[in-house]
This record gives sequence, C-alpha cells and structure tokens, in this order.
Amino acid sequence: MTSPHLPPDRIFSIPAGVPFLDALARRLLAETHDDPLALGRYRVLLPTRRACRALQETFLRLREGRPLLLPQLTPLGDIDEEELALAAEAEEPGAALDLPPALPPLMRQLMLSRLVAGAAEARGESMSADRAASLAEELARLVDQVATERLSFERLAEIVPGELARHWQLTVEFLEIVTKAWPRIEKAAGAIGAAERRNLLLERQARLWLKSPPQDPVIAAGSTGSIPATADLIAAVAQLPQGRVVLPGLATGGNAEFWQKVEADPSHPQHGLRLLLQRLDVAPAAVLPWPDSQAHPTVARRQAFLTEALAPADLTHLWSRPDRDAAADRIALKGEGHEIGLTRLDCPGLSEEALTIALLMREAVEKKGQRAALVTPDRSLARRVAAELKRWSIEIDDSAGTDLGQTPPGSFLRLVAALPLDGVAPVPLLSLLKHPLAAGGEATSAFRAKLRALERAALRGPRPAPGFDGLQAALAPSIERYPELEGLSSWLDGIARAAAPYLELAGSRRVTLEDLIRAHLTLAEALAANDGETGASRLWRGDAGEAAAGFFTEFLAASREHEPIAGPEYPALLDALMAAQRVRPRYGRHPRLFVWGPLEARLQQVDLMILGGLNEGTWPVTPPPDPWMSRPMREAFGLPPAERRIGLSAHDFQQACGAPRVVLTRARKVDGTPSVPSRWLTRIDALMKAAGLDPALLQAPQWLAWAAAWDRPAGPPQPVARPSPRPPVEVRPHKLSVTEIETWKRDPYAIYARHILKLRPMEPIDAAAEAAERGTIIHQALDAFIRAYPDRLPADAYDRLMRFGREAFGGWLDRPAVWAFWWPRFERIAGWFLEQRAKELPALLESLTELRGKIEIDAGGFAFTLTAKADRIDRLRDGSTAIIDYKTGALPSARMVKQGYAPQLPLEAAMAALGGFPDLGRAVATRLDYWRLSGGDPPGHIEVAGGKDADAVTLAEDALAGLIRLVVTFANEATPYDSEPHPAYAPHYSDYGHLARIAEWSAAGGEE
Repeated sequence: MTSPHLPPDRIFSIPAGVPFLDALARRLLAETHDDPLALGRYRVLLPTRRACRALQETFLRLREGRPLLLPQLTPLGDIDEEELALAAEAEEPGAALDLPPALPPLMRQLMLSRLVAGAAEARGESMSADRAASLAEELARLVDQVATERLSFERLAEIVPGELARHWQLTVEFLEIVTKAWPRIEKAAGAIGAAERRNLLLERQARLWLKSPPQDPVIAAGSTGSIPATADLIAAVAQLPQGRVVLPGLATGGNAEFWQKVEADPSHPQHGLRLLLQRLDVAPAAVLPWPDSQAHPTVARRQAFLTEALAPADLTHLWSRPDRDAAADRIALKGEGHEIGLTRLDCPGLSEEALTIALLMREAVEKKGQRAALVTPDRSLARRVAAELKRWSIEIDDSAGTDLGQTPPGSFLRLVAALPLDGVAPVPLLSLLKHPLAAGGEATSAFRAKLRALERAALRGPRPAPGFDGLQAALAPSIERYPELEGLSSWLDGIARAAAPYLELAGSRRVTLEDLIRAHLTLAEALAANDGETGASRLWRGDAGEAAAGFFTEFLAASREHEPIAGPEYPALLDALMAAQRVRPRYGRHPRLFVWGPLEARLQQVDLMILGGLNEGTWPVTPPPDPWMSRPMREAFGLPPAERRIGLSAHDFQQACGAPRVVLTRARKVDGTPSVPSRWLTRIDALMKAAGLDPALLQAPQWLAWAAAWDRPAGPPQPVARPSPRPPVEVRPHKLSVTEIETWKRDPYAIYARHILKLRPMEPIDAAAEAAERGTIIHQALDAFIRAYPDRLPADAYDRLMRFGREAFGGWLDRPAVWAFWWPRFERIAGWFLEQRAKELPALLESLTELRGKIEIDAGGFAFTLTAKADRIDRLRDGSTAIIDYKTGALPSARMVKQGYAPQLPLEAAMAALGGFPDLGRAVATRLDYWRLSGGDPPGHIEVAGGKDADAVTLAEDALAGLIRLVVTFANEATPYDSEPHPAYAPHYSDYGHLARIAEWSAAGGEE
C-alpha cells in the first residue's frame, strides 16, 4: 500500500521529555473546549489495551473526576470486528466480513506439538510431550513472525546457503510441517493464524477508511509502526480528512547524515520511527511538534544528551567537539533541584538493587500526590521489589502479571499433577498436602494435625517403598508402638482412594490426554475441599483461580484431538503449557506505585521513573538464538534482524528517561557472577568523559548506604554468650552410656539438651543413607556371623558372611547409591575381616558380641550408673581379654584416648575388670583395639587405643578415675553444662549445635 503526498499538518511528535498521554489528552480537551460530549466523536488508536486504559485514567485525572464522554479508544492490534463488519455492509451491501476465526493459542500449541512429535518420529527420533510442546511454542512464534512480515514459507527452500546445505536442508525438512501440513490443518479446522487474521482486519480497516473516509477525527498515537499492517493503517489514518498521526519521541533535530546512519543501524532507538516515516513518505524535518508539548528545559537538555549518547557509532567522533558546554551537560544530567535529575545506582547484587528500588518508591509514597514506577524487563527483579515493598504493607501492580504456575491455585495444580512422580515420594507428597489449598474434605486444622502426625510417624528417615502401600507399610510400626495413631491409616487410605484414578492413568504407557486432565482436576478438587466449601469453590476463586479455570477449559477443549501420551509425561507437559500463562490482578494495588514493562512505559510518565536491571543481556535483552534460521537466512527470507528488537528497547529506554526524576539501577553481580553494564549506560559514561564530566557525578551512594543499613542492627553487634545452663542436681542424668561419656566431656550441652530437656533430633525427610546407618549395618552383619561361628570359620565363610550382609542391608540394597558404593565396600571389608579372623583364631577361645553391661558408681554420695554395649570382646587362651570396637568412620587419636576425650574402650575395660558384663565375669583387658572398616584401600586396619605403647590396664584405671571426677563435678549445681568447653576436642557434629548457637558465639570470639 503506497501513500500519496500528505497534507503538512498530519504527522506530529511528542518529545520524549513530555508525558505522552497527558499531552495528547490535554490537547484534545483544548480542541473540544472542554465540552464533555464533543470528545465522543474522536477515535484514538493506541498500541496496546494498557495504553487505552491509561488514557482513560489520564482524561479523568485532567478533568478531576468530572463527567466526560470519552473518545473511542482502540488498540491498534485489536480492531473492533463487529463495527468493521457493519461499516463494510453499509458501504457495500452484501459484503460480509467472513474471516475465519483464529485458533486459540493453547489449541494451536498442542496441534503443532503433534506435528513436531510426528516429524521427529518419522526421522526415527523419540520426543517427549513436553519437549514437543516447547518446540511447538517456538514454531508458533516463527509462524507469527512470518505472517506479521507478510512473508510466505514457499521461498524457504530457495534461501539455504550452499555451504551449509545439508545442515539447513534438515531444518527445511523439519519445517515442512509448517510449509505443507500446517496450512492444511488450519483449513480443515476452518481457522487461520492470529497474526494473519490481525493483518487481514487491519488491511480491511485501512481499505474501508480510504474508500469511505470518516469525517470525524481519527488519531493514531504512540505507535512506532513495527508491524507492517499497522504501518499501513497508520498511513491510511494520515490520509483521512481529520486524520493525524502522533509519534512518540521522534528526534526531529537530526541532519541528513544522522538519518542516513540511523536507517542503516537497526539497534538505534530512532530506526523504527525512521522506517515508519519512509512508509509515510515524510521527512523527519517535516514532522510537527504536537501543540503545547514543551518539555521542561532541563529534561529537554537531558534528552538531547541521551540522543547524542545513543548516536550511531559512526557519529561518536562528534562527542569531542570543541564547543561543548560541560556546565550545560552537567545541568542536563543532574538538574537543578531534588525533583529533577538523573541518578545512577550500581548495587552490589540483585537483593540490594531490589531493596534500594523499594526504598526509592517508599520515599515517593511519602510525598503528597507523587507517582513512581519501576520500569524493567526483568520479571525476577520486579518480583523482588514487590516482595520488599510488602515490608510496609504495600501491594504493587506489575503490568506483566504473575506466572500462573506461581499463583496459589497454579502451584497447587502443578503439585497435584506431580504426585505420581518418583512413587509418591515424601517430599512431593508433603509439598502438596501442606499447600494452603489442601484440606482433604475436612477442617484445615484437623487435616494439618493428621499430616504432621504422618510426617513424624512415616515420612522422616529413609524413604518408604513406592506408592501409598509403601507409606502404609512405613506407618505400621509406629501404629504398633502408639495405638493412638490408628486413625492415620484410614485417613491415608482415604487420600489414596481419591488419588487412585489419577495415579493409575499417570502411570500408564499410553493414555488419552483428556482422561488425564479430568482425573487430575477431580483429584485436585477433592483435595482442595474442606468441611465448609467444595474444592471447586476454593480452587477456582479470585483472579488466579479464574485464570486457572480458563486455562484448563481451553486445555480440555484442545486435548480432545490430541494423540495419547505416556502418563508420566503429563506433569512436564502441564508445566510447559502453563509457562506462558499470566495472571493480572484487577484491583487492590497501590494507586501511585507501578511496575511497568518497557512497552507500557513508552506512553506513560510519573514523577519518579526507576529503570531497573540495566545489565547487558537483561536490558537490552540478548536476542535468543533462532532454532530455525541462521542470521543470513533470516535476512534473505525477509525477516527483520534480531537487532531490531534492541532498537525498540533503546527507544523505550530513552522514552522512560523523559520523566522529571530518573534513577538508573543495575546489579554488579547476578547470582554471584559479575555483570556487564547495559550498553546505554556505557554510552552515557563515555559521553560524560568526552564532555569532561566524571561518571561518578550521577551516583548517589547514600541510597546504597541506607539500603545496607536497613536490616543492620541499630547498635554495635553484641557477642552471643556461650550457653551455660545450670539445672538442679535432681534433674541431672544419673545414667549414661560409655559413648555418652565422651559427649559429656566434649560437649556437655548436648547431654543437657538430650537428657534434661528431653529433646530428640528428628530425622530428615526422605533421608539419604548416612555413615551412621552404614556402620550399624556392617556391625549387624559381622555380629551375626560371629554369633554363628564364635570360635571357628566354616569352609564357605565368605559366602555365609555375604548372606549375613544381604540380610543386614535388607531394603537398603534397593537404593542405587547403596548398591553402587556401599555393597562393593562391604565385599572388600568381608574379605579383609575373614583374613584377620583366620589369623586370630588359634589364640582365641571365643568372641562375644553386642555384650551389654553396667556398673554402679558412688561419686561422693551421687549414685551414677554407667552402661555399655561392647561391639566385641574376645576371651583369649592365655586368660586375658581383648576388647574390640568396629569403626567405619575416623578413629580417635592416641592423644584423645590418653587424655580421656575418647574413653569408650578404656571404660569398657574398667567395667570388665569390675565384672560389669555378666556374661563375661571379671576379666582384665590387655588389648584395646579399633578395627577401621572403610572398604577402601586397604579395606581395613587395626589400631591400638592410646597407641602401641599404651597399657590397657592403666588406660582403664585412668578412665574410671576421670569418670568419677566428672560425675562429682557435675553433681555440683554450680557446674554448668557448657557448649564445647574445649574447642580443640569439640565433636565433629552435634545434633544440638544449632540450639547452642555455636556458629554465633564462636564467631564472636567466645573464650574457651
């Protein structure tokens, strides 16, 4: 569509430093002489629905709430179809607007995913449903790009470069699902693509207006014409009798060389407007300023500075011109007061950036009538800022909305879908049942109480066997010990019955998608119900619930024609399809604080504009690699270069910098990785240096200091004292084991917490196999073997020991990590153990294992009982005794044994000497050995407790005397149960270290 010569008063521009919608509305009110009815004759075309709503609010604000008949506000990409049909019928009776409907996005994605999976299968490749859906989304984006640019896939095979022929031919073959199959599918469905349909509507509207021009004013405002069909409609508007085009932020002062360079540089902020003016056949110098749209002088100077900073690379040599006025540049950037100026904040990280932005917005709230907005394409930063503002109970509106999958109903539905994965594992199950929407048909408090009981009884510790049957089996021992838990079994069985239909389908190799969705939703509603409301009423309420209901309605409709899928693929498919769904709240947000994307900010302005996330790759976004076409292919095919998006982002950046007060923020590190400043910040710095200005001039370190101080304590940090409880003597422990004596000496606080406070550590959920379990299992296997053969070795000793090992390992061998690492180590330990056993048998009478014993100690009137369970005690033929302790971990040093900090074996020797082991009688231990069973290289070795020169009898006597002194000491109420009183001998791990706050007082320089 070509454009004839236009009258001189049709194309206007509102400078970047002027609030676009305010200037537009103010002029239209002036034209209608503030007549509340006259504006009803106007039609205003704007880029987005958001811009239409913003213009409505602008009119109401300028009229101070007085009644007003608003103009017809139309998004450029959403022409009123019914109105267009009526106009066409009036112009040409019988001419119907018979455009086919557009396929719903979700239905189109699923239909394309079927084609993608079919094409992969034809090439001998398998593709999961979620992967096919993700590729289908990329394919749909390519289809829309081609339709938007009015291109055809028919030329695709002709542009494959010869040197890359084979590689790109494979791509072309894959794209045949678009070039051949997809148009046939659309035709069979009686539908067309949304982009193609939009083009047809825009073209018909343009033809209708040119054929029968409306006599009332029509204004196309705020668009850069990046869509060809939109540019044609804008050209048609310019030719109407009362048509006008209002451009956003055109740099009208450039000369011919400047515009020539801009035309050749797609990444320049004026490139898109230059192409639109070429389409309109209008020179930039002929564009008129919109009446009464003068920017503040300082803001206008700032915009001129930014235009120069963002100039094409070939013109940057002009930065160092001799007539540059550094003082004027300084005023242009810093302004002359607090309310006008440009500030830059380079924050240490994302969290600091978010808090600093929140503080800036919080300050704006304190100023009467002031409005502030965060403009960023970084949704993560937007979420962080929204979270920080909740410190002050401020809810902020994010124009991009929230991912449906991150909302309460969305996350709940995803958790329900993922329940079958990994055999109803403890963590996914608890994540689902602890969700705020989960109630299982009863009062939420009662449901939570049962869930907590189930967690303690069956879900902590090693993972149960798969499925609800495995959970019931894990629960059974707890019910035997605690009969009051009997009701948990029937409660869990009710959840299992509700989940059974979905679990069965989700585990099937081939199942229809519609059946899966219905079973999924049935389970979700059953779990969401409580004692007062149905699951449907709780799950589908509110903005997020309505969005989820709309998504699943469309999902169900689209699933009816979909091929069956493997049930286990459904959760990932749901995640892939939900990823593009957004939820936008309709009300309840702060009236003066906003979060905008760059496009929303193009036409709007506030008193304080914060441009966040200004790092390269974030703003501007690095164009993602095209999975379908190389750069030369895109150019030959006619698609715009990837830099075109950077140019549009640059234009939005410059527009947003037109507010009176602008703050530019970035994070020096993102996720711990140093970041690169946005190219626009780099350009500003370079121009400032060329102008003789220090870029640090724009920094405002006080904001970073305030953000850093926000969570800092008001006074100097106070050292945390080491806990030193002194409980009454009567509650102090009167009975400990030999292993606990070691803890008593190294960390008395752990004894206090366990035996006086009666605190017991809870096992982790879905606990991994730890070293403690490995040691217990190996002990059980060796104990069983020695009990069976206390004084001899059978002929098939290794095989028998392996059988005992398998019995001891039991269900642990079902775990891949145990089978791959522990079992081979046990095999090596078994071989080494039998070798040692064969060597010691000639001098051995018998071996006693897991021998229990105790002795009573009178420590100055304080009765104390010492207990023990010895791993192994050997009675030797010479009448002496050897006490052996199996260790799968590190061994205590000789020094620790001698100084009494590893007293287990010496105390067991003292008990043997006093007859503390009834099955042994009085026996003098002459050997105290540690057997290190690592399964490595070597698989094991033996060390003498206290060193080779240590005397076992002396060690036993010293250990017993030390124990008596320890008992006497703690029988004194003044003796505290300190935490780790001797750091050099502190235990490597303590279940109570977090309660003792060891990390805090030790970091504060706690004294020994």
